[in-house]
Formats: sequence, C-alpha cells, structure tokens
Amino acid sequence: MIFDLHCHSTVSDGKLTPKELLERAVDKGVDVLALTDHDTTDGIPLVQKEIDDNELAIKLISGVEISTCWENKDIHIVGLNFDRNHPAMKEYLANQSIIREERAQEIGRRVEKTKLIDNVYQGAKAIAGEGQIGRGHIARFMIEQGMVKDNAQAFKKYLARGKVGYVPSPWPDMKSAIDVIHQAGGQAILAHPMGYKLSGKWLRKLTIAFKGAGGDGLEAAGCQLAPPHRQHLAALALEYDLLGSSGSDFHFPSSWIELGRSLYFAKGVTPVWSLWPDYAHVS
Repeated sequence: MIFDLHCHSTVSDGKLTPKELLERAVDKGVDVLALTDHDTTDGIPLVQKEIDDNELAIKLISGVEISTCWENKDIHIVGLNFDRNHPAMKEYLANQSIIREERAQEIGRRVEKTKLIDNVYQGAKAIAGEGQIGRGHIARFMIEQGMVKDNAQAFKKYLARGKVGYVPSPWPDMKSAIDVIHQAGGQAILAHPMGYKLSGKWLRKLTIAFKGAGGDGLEAAGCQLAPPHRQHLAALALEYDLLGSSGSDFHFPSSWIELGRSLYFAKGVTPVWSLWPDYAHVS
C-alpha cells in the first residue's frame, strides 16, 4: 500500500484544489492520503465528500502541518489521524491563522519599502483566496508583478532571513503543537527533517528536543530523500524510539516531487500507521 501523509492544496499554499489533489492522488495509486495544509484542516471535509460521493477506494486520514519555532528556526509538525473538530485543535489553529495574517501584513509593508511594488498583502491575499496566506503567496504576487522572475529569486532577494521582507516567525514552540495534536487524539510527526538544512549535530539536537517535547515520529520517507538520508533518519528513529511517516510534501505538479512517489523506508523503521487499527498489519 502507498501512504502519502503530507501534501497541500489551495486551502494553504498548494496549487491544486482539494478535488484536483484527490484526483491526482488516485491517479498516482495512493491508497491512504493525509491532506496536511498549513495550520488549517478546512480542506479535509471537501476531500472526504469527494471520496464519499464518488465511492472511491482511497482512504483519507485527517492531517495538518503546524508551524512552530525552535532555536529561532521554523520547524513544522505534522499532525495525523486526529479529531479535527476537537475544541483545543480548533482554537489552536484559529490562533495560527491570526498569526499568519499579521505576519503577511508586516511582510507586505516591508516589501513595499523597496518602492518597487504596491499592495503586496492585498495581492497575496487575493491569490490565497479563502486559504491560509503564507510567504509563497507573497512570492507569487511578486512574480505576477514582474518584481522577480521566480519563487527562488523572491526568497533569495527579499523574503529570506536577513532580507528586507523577512519577518521573524512568531510561531509557538513545538511542545504546544505536539500537545494539541495529542489532545485531539493524533500523532505528532517531525516534518521533512532534512529540509531544514541542519548539520548532523543540529539535526540530532532537534530530534532530541522533539522527542523530549512528546513527539511521536519523523518523516523518514520522501520523494527526494537519497538512500543515505533515509538510512540516517531510520537510525535516528530507532535511537530515539520514534515512528516513521511517509510523505511527498506535494504542492503542485513538478518533475521532482509527486504524490505517492518513492515513499519507502530504510530498514528498521516502524510505520506510524502501525498504531492505526485498520492498517496495523501493513508493513
């Protein structure tokens, strides 16, 4: 079975609607899908309705990717298989939404100081629509306005740490996110550990801090993970008694990231779904 437990739709910073994302997941042979939009679960009922209305065989697991801060670094925690209607989770994500809006407004003000572009927040908000706004929407607006040629240039010149449009993340700490996931009955997963570009020493430090905060597992399988990286993550999971999760972190169709692609573990990883009654038998 193929478990893709990390992907995004237009409800946050993905480019496919929840319906389009589901259709693509089915086309790519995904058996179990978790929609993990940033700091929101609003897309989940939309996907579930499509599954029910069309009697699709694919199974949907509740998911979310929560933004946190650790050692002045943005760290993302994926919540899986929880009650999205739990009061604590709803309150927590509502506060995350407020933080996102305020940060986007401040980024907009800072970018406008370049005198190269106006109405940054308004333009990015129009792109985000009813979804959660993020720096990716601001970058897309900058591209549309001809300020930069692509997403990479937007971040390199204006949005990355130390640049004019960078606003320090006011996110809560990892423990608060892990706690609310647990309160809602789910598992807390350290998202894309290799994506933070940490040294081996700092990745171990992060893993220890995550485990100490109550974390349950880490993403040990992803589209772009080379075999040595998978082996390293498997070793960390074993050493710190963490489960393994698999996810493409799909945002839009591309040649390098795809739903369901190459989501295999290195030897020794215990899957997070081993705790889910319906899938405990799946290795």
